[in-house]
Amino acid sequence: MIELKGIITMVNGPVLKATSMTGFKMREMVMVGGKKLIGEVIALEGDRGTIQVYEETEGLKSGESVISTGKPLSLKLGPGLIGNIFDGIERPLLEINSVSEGFIPEGIGLLSIDTEKKWKVCITVKENDVLREGQCFATVEETSLILHKVLVPQGMSGKVIEKKEDGFYNIEETLLVIEDDEGKMYPLRLSHEWPVRTPRPVKERLPISSLLVTGQRVLDIFFPVAKGGTAAIPGGFGTGKTMTQHQLAKWSDADIIVYIGCGERGNEMTEVLEDFPKLIDPKTGKSIMERTILIANTSNMPVAAREASIYTGITIAEYYRDMGYNVAIMADSTSRWAEALREISGRLEEMPAEEGYPAYLPSRLAEFYERAGYIKTLNDQEASITIIGAVSPAGGDFSEPVTENTKRYVNAFLGLDKKLAYARHYPAINWLNSYSGYVKMLGNWYEKNVNEDVLELRAKMIRILHEENKLQEIVQLVGEDVLPDDQRLILEISRVLRIGFLQQNAFHKDDTFVPLIKQYKMLKCIELLYDKAHLTIKKGVPISKVKNEMLFGEVTKMKYTVSNDDLSEIDKISEKIVQYYDDLIKEYG
Repeated sequence: MIELKGIITMVNGPVLKATSMTGFKMREMVMVGGKKLIGEVIALEGDRGTIQVYEETEGLKSGESVISTGKPLSLKLGPGLIGNIFDGIERPLLEINSVSEGFIPEGIGLLSIDTEKKWKVCITVKENDVLREGQCFATVEETSLILHKVLVPQGMSGKVIEKKEDGFYNIEETLLVIEDDEGKMYPLRLSHEWPVRTPRPVKERLPISSLLVTGQRVLDIFFPVAKGGTAAIPGGFGTGKTMTQHQLAKWSDADIIVYIGCGERGNEMTEVLEDFPKLIDPKTGKSIMERTILIANTSNMPVAAREASIYTGITIAEYYRDMGYNVAIMADSTSRWAEALREISGRLEEMPAEEGYPAYLPSRLAEFYERAGYIKTLNDQEASITIIGAVSPAGGDFSEPVTENTKRYVNAFLGLDKKLAYARHYPAINWLNSYSGYVKMLGNWYEKNVNEDVLELRAKMIRILHEENKLQEIVQLVGEDVLPDDQRLILEISRVLRIGFLQQNAFHKDDTFVPLIKQYKMLKCIELLYDKAHLTIKKGVPISKVKNEMLFGEVTKMKYTVSNDDLSEIDKISEKIVQYYDDLIKEYG
């Protein structure tokens, strides 16, 4: 193979221009300059090309060479991904830190997962078996929680003609050789490469039908996120985007978490890197890193690698999805990713669109979110990727381009509110401007797994909260005393809903994660309080008697006083409610 070489003519930050690029391909990975920096061809015109470099370009000069690799920017996929911490192009940060402490040196190369480590491999096929693409041919216990299923790569199929015995192998050793109908032979290893910008194939996309259980009441019942769905968490500075994603990463019932920190502040990402390895997975009692992959590309890292980090994360997620796992991606934050697009677009001298973002921002967001889904794999297993992207609009303005365009492609919009956050109401999800398009899709799921009236109950409680919002405008003008008693009751019940149900304490052992059945019973108890109090007011009993401080306080505090393992206390509170209002009606009867 002839080695293609281009010549650098201009350097503008991470963007280079070069001549003698005839023979290079779009999206091809290249090695740039004497340090062999990693780059990607993003434009070709005649023999001129434009390259974006994923490393710091300080010291690069005109006249240095651009060397072709003949392949697109790709990831090495195999055992060793889980529990690891990578940069935006899948280079392991812990390994780099052992070589160059504290910073990533230029020209360190495209390191990836450990090629020397031996894994205990169990080969699940026999000689003369016919394999097809996507079929599992070996398993590796990657962690105590995740069984790594080694799949036949796309485009390969045939009869097994050579097979090694079970044993310890590294990711580069050949385990099987298969021969197709035309006599072409393919060696199969523990790892293979996949281009990051190409979605991995699936057999069929299935309709969404299961809830991603998070243990967060405002999500699981009010604004649900489905397995295979998409959600955006927009919010200004300090509203709790990162903490909300941490809660979802820790408590959601996804099998594997891929956490992408793209463009976040270094200290925030450091907190993630330090805290996650110490967190205990509540479902298994083991380290949460045994089912987590971290991708860190902080705001002071090369901007082009930030743009690639989103694709790195989704490609790794698709790899585990193809094994039959439910994967959840936390992207924090897509606004910083969009800013990387804007910076590179500006250096390319492209025509800017709204607020300087490139005109292709909507299509790039769509490409990312559309890689989510509930699917049937090539191996006939059901699996999913759920994408939850944080958005950081400048000044908390939800009408800016990234938030507006994200809204077009996600089905759950969980708007964080600055006033709620400053009032220490967490999660600070505003129930007035948030929504979920999965409510009706999950109707059957709720019916089977919780109760048939969940959606009716949810709709009733949301109506009360919206009614309260209208009444607050009157209260601010003329005071609460002018309202009739039934409307004053709405204000009181809304307060119970807000503090006793929607507000959740991540540091309380029973309140940090709440089982769905407890969430339902709590909401039924609040509904009973409202119905009984409303009926009593209709019988002519004054609000001063109807609003029993002790009873309302007991309902508000049941999130703390009722254990997740014993819900009988909620039934006792319900009995007290019935007894109190029945006695009150008799007294005023």
